[in-house]
Formats: sequence, structure tokens, C-alpha cells
Amino acid sequence: MTDANVHRAIEAVWRIESARLIAGLTRMVRDVGVAEDLAQDALVAALERWPESGIPDNPGAWLMATAKHRAIDVLRRDKMADTKHQAIAAELDELRGSPESELADALDDVVGDDVLRLMFIACHPVLSQEARVALTLRLLGGLTTGEIARAFLVPVATIQQRIVRAKRTLTEARVPFELPAARDRAARIASVLEVVYLVFNEGYAATAGEDWVRPALCEDALRLVRILAELTPQESEVHGLAALLEIQASRLGARVGPGGEPVLLFEQDRSRWDRLLMSRGLAALERTERLTGALGPYALQAAIAACHARAPTPEDTDWTRITALYDALGQLTPSPVIELNRAVAYAMAFGPAAGLEIADLLVDEPALRTYHLLPAVRGDLLQKLGRVKEAGSEYARAALLTRNARERDLLLKRAADCAARPA
Repeated sequence: MTDANVHRAIEAVWRIESARLIAGLTRMVRDVGVAEDLAQDALVAALERWPESGIPDNPGAWLMATAKHRAIDVLRRDKMADTKHQAIAAELDELRGSPESELADALDDVVGDDVLRLMFIACHPVLSQEARVALTLRLLGGLTTGEIARAFLVPVATIQQRIVRAKRTLTEARVPFELPAARDRAARIASVLEVVYLVFNEGYAATAGEDWVRPALCEDALRLVRILAELTPQESEVHGLAALLEIQASRLGARVGPGGEPVLLFEQDRSRWDRLLMSRGLAALERTERLTGALGPYALQAAIAACHARAPTPEDTDWTRITALYDALGQLTPSPVIELNRAVAYAMAFGPAAGLEIADLLVDEPALRTYHLLPAVRGDLLQKLGRVKEAGSEYARAALLTRNARERDLLLKRAADCAARPA
């Protein structure tokens, strides 16, 4: 195997094993920052040794054994080591001579809870939303700071600072490496789900830049929600989010044209939808429905996505059911963005005038003042009502507000089409 192939294999191993590795090390050393440093040291060791020795049979156990030995050395060498550090070093030293196979077995006994604990730490409410996203992708997604920076179109230094500050905040707040108490569990799970949802959405409809979608971010979010669903089998909203993301991801390949241009839902070739992802999503939605009587916000959105997934053509979509689902979602979690989506659903079910009536009520909503989809939706509804001059103005305004180049091109084209038609 060439060095290049070994390096690619190591990158793949890191993506698979990094969350388990950092989680297990955090349990051992009680500090997520130190744990990540130890994991990185083990990765460097693999990059140095594996090209010559070959990839071990159990690469995860090799990385853990290497990091564990490094942890003992660091804790022993630390001049500031207190009684707690000495005790940790002693515990690790007991395993120093363990064969990698025994160490792997020991890790497998607790790895699920460890990874779940790491998720709760990375998404702890003491951190800002931006910090939670960056830290989650770093610790659980196995992404480099450069990859995270490119995904969100910010400087590498900005991501580095967010991650450093986040780890410092966790240390200063003495956030324990433990599962949250029962009274806090719902809120803490909601925090984790919010982060995964944000990561997916940025991949599904990029906020800015030259690309309409960023599939790699969607894949990262899918991997995280699948892990979470496996570790929390009785949490209905976890499966609700899993259902939503699987169904939405099934359409990714059809959302972009050959030149990278956006392809909207009604214009998509549905034969290009990924049936495997769709079936996974529908199965997750069924599981959610079995676990709970009343659907939560993510499950309701998944039910809406399922209406599209089950429709062989746009005309077969059950828009009446979608309006009812949006009504329920708006009552459960009121938001102007949900209202705007409800306007679109009402327009499809009961005509563009019904949708425009709802959308017009949002014009003075402060939260939507710079939200490009409000004028984009109004432009579409006005155009359907034959008010093409007004529609063109709305499309042009939406084009000014969006920061995504592909979306801007689409909106400007629609504005030009309206300008070319007689009023």
C-alpha cells in the first residue's frame, strides 16, 4: 500500500474512530480539551508509524492504547499534578500492559455512553450556538478546523478561537463528563438536536457562498443523528429528527442541476430521489409515531417531508394534510419562519391568494426584515396571481438580501422574466 493510500485510510479511520477515542479519553482524564490533544497525538503517531508498519487489525484500539500511554506520561510529568491527577494516572497505569484486544473489549462496554456524554458536553447550554456547532463537528464529526471553516465560509482562525474558547469555558464551568439528570435530559437533548439540525440545514441550503448545497455537511449531520438515535432508542424526537434528515437528504441529488444551479421541489426529477434514504426516513417516522401520541416539532416536519416523499408527482402531494401539519407545528413552536412555510402550503392547497394573505401579515415582522425568503415567496405568489410587476420587485429585493450566489442568480432570473412580461 502506498503512503498516499495509507494516509487516506488513516483519514477514514479517524472519521470513524475519533468520537469514540475522544469520548473514552475524556472519561479517563476528565477534561475534553486534554482528551482531544491526546487523540491528536495518537493520530500523529499513526501518520508516522502506519506507512511503515501497516494498518493494525484494530486501528481504534491502537489509537486508544497510544493515547492512553501518552496520557500517563503527561499526567505524571505535570508539575502541577494534584491527588486527582495522580489517581487518574494510577488507573491508567493498571491498563498499561493490556493487550489491544482487551482494551478494545473494555472500551466497547462503555463506548455508547461515552459518545453520548461527549455529545452532551459539546452541545452544553453554557456554550454559544456557534461554539456548540464548531465543537460538535470537531469532536464528534472528526472534521479539521479548516474543513469546518470552509463549510461555514469563515476564517480558520475564527473556528480555532471558537473551539479553544469553548473548551476553556467547559473547563472553567467544571462541566462533568456524565449523562444529564432526568430533570435536565429533555432540555439537553433539545440542545444536541438543535446543533445537528443547524449543521444539516447549512448543508441542505447554504446560507452563503457559491454552492447551493454542501452535501458533506448533510452527511456529517446524518452520521451524528444516526449515532444519537442508536444511543437513545426511546427518545421520540431524536427519531423525528432522524426521519426528517433522512427524507430531506434523499432529495439532495435532485436539488442541483448539471451546472450547479438550484432545482426547486416542483421541478425535480423524482426518479433521482434516493429511495434507500427515503425508506430509512419513513421507517424512523413510523418509529416516532409508535413512541409517542403527539408528534414533536422535528417529527411534524418529518411528517411534512413524508407527504412529499410519498407523492409520485407534485400534483399528487397531499397539501391539505401539509397545511394541517403546519397548523400544528405553528401552535407547538410559533415562529415567523413557520408562518411563511404555512403560507406556501396554504397557497398550494387553497390558491395563491390564501397564501399571500398569510405572507402579507409577515411583512412588518422584525425577525424577517432581512430574510430573503419572505420577498421570494411573496414574489412567487404575486406572479401566480398575475401581478407580475410587483412580483418582479419582490424577486429583486430577495436577490439583494440573499448571500448565496446560486440563489441570487435564480431570483434575478425570475425578476428579469417578470420584467419581460406585460403587466
